[in-house]
Amino acid sequence: MASNSTWRAQAEAKRQSILDAIPEKWRLATPVPSATEVRDVTGSYIQQFLSKREIEITESDAVDIAAQTTTGRWSAVEVTEAFCHRAALAHQLVSCLHEVFFDAAIEDAKKLDAYFAEHKKAVGPLHGLPVSLKDQFHIKGIDTTMGYVGWIGTFQGEKEDPRFGTKESELVRELRNLGAVLYCKTSVPTTLMAGETVNNIIGYTWNPKNRLLSSGGSSGGEGALMALRGSPAGFGTDIGGSIRIPAGFNHLYGLRPSSGRMPYEGAANSMDGQSTVLSVIGPLAPTARSLTLLFKAVLSQQPWYHDPLVLELPWRDAIVEETRSLIEQAKAGNSTLAFAIMHWNGVDRVHPPIARGLKLVEQALQKMGHRVIPWNPPSHTTADQLLFKTFFMDGGVDIKHHFGLSGEPKASQVLIVEDGIELSVSQLAELNVAKREYQKQYLDYWNSTAELTGTGRPVDGIFCPIAPHAAIIPNQFGAVGYTGFVNVLDYPSVSIPVTFADKTIDVRPTNPSAALEEHIEWNYDADTYDGAPVGVQFVGRRLQEEKILTLTEYLGEEISRAVGAK
Repeated sequence: MASNSTWRAQAEAKRQSILDAIPEKWRLATPVPSATEVRDVTGSYIQQFLSKREIEITESDAVDIAAQTTTGRWSAVEVTEAFCHRAALAHQLVSCLHEVFFDAAIEDAKKLDAYFAEHKKAVGPLHGLPVSLKDQFHIKGIDTTMGYVGWIGTFQGEKEDPRFGTKESELVRELRNLGAVLYCKTSVPTTLMAGETVNNIIGYTWNPKNRLLSSGGSSGGEGALMALRGSPAGFGTDIGGSIRIPAGFNHLYGLRPSSGRMPYEGAANSMDGQSTVLSVIGPLAPTARSLTLLFKAVLSQQPWYHDPLVLELPWRDAIVEETRSLIEQAKAGNSTLAFAIMHWNGVDRVHPPIARGLKLVEQALQKMGHRVIPWNPPSHTTADQLLFKTFFMDGGVDIKHHFGLSGEPKASQVLIVEDGIELSVSQLAELNVAKREYQKQYLDYWNSTAELTGTGRPVDGIFCPIAPHAAIIPNQFGAVGYTGFVNVLDYPSVSIPVTFADKTIDVRPTNPSAALEEHIEWNYDADTYDGAPVGVQFVGRRLQEEKILTLTEYLGEEISRAVGAK
């Protein structure tokens, strides 16, 4: 085991190398003000360091950017340079990057421009689109540390492994084929098992909208980078909420698909080989339609021929058209769409901004003419127990090994214990049976809602919190139960941005009976949370990503319009 001074020196050298990779012309000339001086570094704050043209490019969404780059109206080089600049600024403001390879990205963009000039067509649907990646994906010549000091300069901690510097994850290969430009990898909490992003290499990744708070985890760097518009779209992973939590904490959209839709082959992970609750890959972006663009593009690469765990399930236009037909009926004033609202899970009481956000969604759905029913499913305590038994099944052997490579300490936010008790084979089988039985109970309950909707079919989706709180005060992440039950069930789920915490609105009511409402936790710091993004989670049925993405594009826009009108 390395000494305390050794791992600290290694971490410091790596941290400095990230900063050194930022071109001198993009480095901030003066220190960043403290969070107490400037909480919000999004919008006009970061814009002051950018040209009008850079702002135009970086504040366009992925769909609009691809429309320009795939037709040759915008060059890949110009777009890439703009996002590299903004990403460099974002890292200096909130510490959100693990790897910076801007020079290589610009060279790739030059090749794309040359291809277009010669062939008068795009390489693929993502031609010239910068795409950021969570630091689990292997890229040739680039470190993958996943926040571990012991992984620096190695292949997942193995110093002599020939895959170091040569391996590329399957998703990386497919994104290159699609014409995407890869330019940075984003920060994660060491082990990935935390709702906040903190590690011994870059420290803490702060929330750009309110730098007193967390960007979430474990795809926290993706969330923070996008909140500052340093990326138009990217990919994270999710085993207990790691896409949806950062998306919700940063006013973004984020999709957790069912397992088997996106390729995980060749990506690093914690507890690799654990298959009771699978980690999945999904996109994050500032707009819902950007999620659809990325998800559909990856499926066009037929990943089932390259990843044995991907289902041969191409993008299904028939489901999209069927869903759009329901949406058009609704817009015509004859909605047969029905949704459920779960204001709390019976376990973790929610803070006032979250309760208000769900109420705003419920009101918006009703105003649109949709049927809305309460959601009273099988016990979510059971889901919590199943999830945490899965997280702890190896007794902490995996993380203990990887922390031991450098001797670095574990952050307090990490959910996994280092010295637990491993499950036996029979105990693992028992856990898998219990999970299957819970999935069946939940499936039956969902089907039973056909009796309540009045549409002749069960609810089309569920709205519920992403977490009990908005973007959290460091070391106060409450629970993963609101997102984790979805992982246990293997349902697709999308984070939808709604509003922001407001210290003048989210206050204890004067009516004592209202203040005692059982699902609201009034013991929260309204001043500190002021300005924090508030999102909700929209959950669909297993493997129905096409339906949930189509509905999210419609509902997200309508909810935003309704909330903005208040």
